[in-house]
Amino acid sequence: MKLHFVQENQSLSNKGVLRGLHFQRKHSQGKLIYAVRGSFFDVAVDLRRYSRTFGRWYGIILSAENKKEIYIPSGFAHGFLALEDNTIFLEKVAEYHDPNFSGGILWNDPDLNIEWPLRSLNGATLIQSEADKTRKTLKQALKLDCLPI
Repeated sequence: MKLHFVQENQSLSNKGVLRGLHFQRKHSQGKLIYAVRGSFFDVAVDLRRYSRTFGRWYGIILSAENKKEIYIPSGFAHGFLALEDNTIFLEKVAEYHDPNFSGGILWNDPDLNIEWPLRSLNGATLIQSEADKTRKTLKQALKLDCLPI
């Protein structure tokens, strides 16, 4: 498989920042993700409707220390939880971001039952954008037909 990355995104997050679960309905982005500094729990959810793993999630701790990377193919929702202050997250993407086609799934969708390592926050406050707090569940997104094409 030959990959061509068109954009690189970097963000700085403090402990307890949870971003996601994000996707693009059109121009879905394959992503190569790793930690430059600190650590985070990274999650991918399969949104490919005809996949045998549709609706399943995978999570991994990525850190500057363990030097692990993950490639998330297009057709997946993505999110992460910063486990340390001053964590620098880096992703290389295979498609440009298009805000007209941005979407998301609720981070704590009970049907997905993602095992976020909230205990590792040791009482730190969970911090999210207003948009991420009010996302739809996977079932709701299916009914609204607003998942990736």
